[in-house]
Amino acid sequence: MTKISSIEGRILYNSRGSKTIEIDVESEGKFLGRACAPSGASVGKYEAVCFPNGKPEESLRIIQENSQKFIGLESSDLKGIHDTLKSLDNSTNYSRIGGALAFAVTIASMESAAKAAKQPLFEILSPKSSFKFPFPLGNILGGGVHAGPGTPDIQEILICATGSKTIESAIETNLSVHKELRRVLEKEDPNFTNGRGDEGGWAPKLENQKALEVSAKACENLGFTLGKEVSLGVDFASSTQWNEEKQKYVYDRAGFENSAGEQIDFASNIIEKYKLIFAEDAVHEEAFEDMAEITAKFPNTMITGDDLIVTNKNILTKAIGLKSCNAVILKVNQAGSLYDALEFAKVANQNNIRLITSHRSGESIDSQISHIGIATKSKMLKVGVVGGERIAKLNELLRLSEHDLIRGMAEI
Repeated sequence: MTKISSIEGRILYNSRGSKTIEIDVESEGKFLGRACAPSGASVGKYEAVCFPNGKPEESLRIIQENSQKFIGLESSDLKGIHDTLKSLDNSTNYSRIGGALAFAVTIASMESAAKAAKQPLFEILSPKSSFKFPFPLGNILGGGVHAGPGTPDIQEILICATGSKTIESAIETNLSVHKELRRVLEKEDPNFTNGRGDEGGWAPKLENQKALEVSAKACENLGFTLGKEVSLGVDFASSTQWNEEKQKYVYDRAGFENSAGEQIDFASNIIEKYKLIFAEDAVHEEAFEDMAEITAKFPNTMITGDDLIVTNKNILTKAIGLKSCNAVILKVNQAGSLYDALEFAKVANQNNIRLITSHRSGESIDSQISHIGIATKSKMLKVGVVGGERIAKLNELLRLSEHDLIRGMAEI
């Protein structure tokens, strides 16, 4: 077993050019683990606070002043490292030290342990398991808070190569649809600037239905049948539309408003028409009963909670009781520490709730979530589609395809 010999941090920038924190954990003076924390734009009300008072510098000060508390701990002792972090912050949402710090320290520690053991990170996280690749889920057309004015209210239209038998084929198929969609958009609008949103999806000036139509057309142009070789997904990010005062979903860009019932119909029609494999946050983050209604309607679609669940095992337990979803997003920094996230994954897997491990819109070039997706038996890995910080995760999956411990694709 290897012990932590040093822990250091620095301020870096994420893919949106915003400040974040990176942590180095070294074991036995030579095994370096490094993790840079991401951040989200569509942020759930109940997720971990990224930085105290919004200041990465405050998290950096805290780890610099308390680094000695981690020296001598086993780098592979995820619970011990988590408990040490909690000794610095006993809040429920990491408001004192920042969930980004908990994320970076715990992932860097486990990466250091993996290097010391000469094992891949996924194996250290889930020893003596059988492993399969999650299907990459990529954002091909973006709107909402991930793109700009004039783009759809719907935050993400996604592609998943559900018919692929290998990770290589799955990635190549997703990229081919993304490229074809550009050609379709250029025909629709000769003035399309090839602008992209935060996660690599095209950001055209289109309303919601037209955006869905052109995404389906790109698939069909390549000879694919929706629901077979490929499937579309949608992240509605409905909390960004929800107006608490009006008690309605306000679609400013499209120019309409939905009551709760109308929103269920709006999402249901899209799921049916486009044979979605994945529908995320179809209603707002506190509408558990409405989510349950959609889940009951579409047992073969991954009706997924993100803002609804925020990688919180207590909220997940409530959702399971109400049958509010059959799939959940796992974002480590929503939970805070990697220990918190793995505990969440355990509850999901024990209750047949399908996992989708996800990036954030503000990302680093790290690739540890590819390992976390494999270790947690996630069905999908939501990592965007192009851009260096997105491709880093996909390329890591390709490297891992050389590893004989991972056999085949997950069963969706």
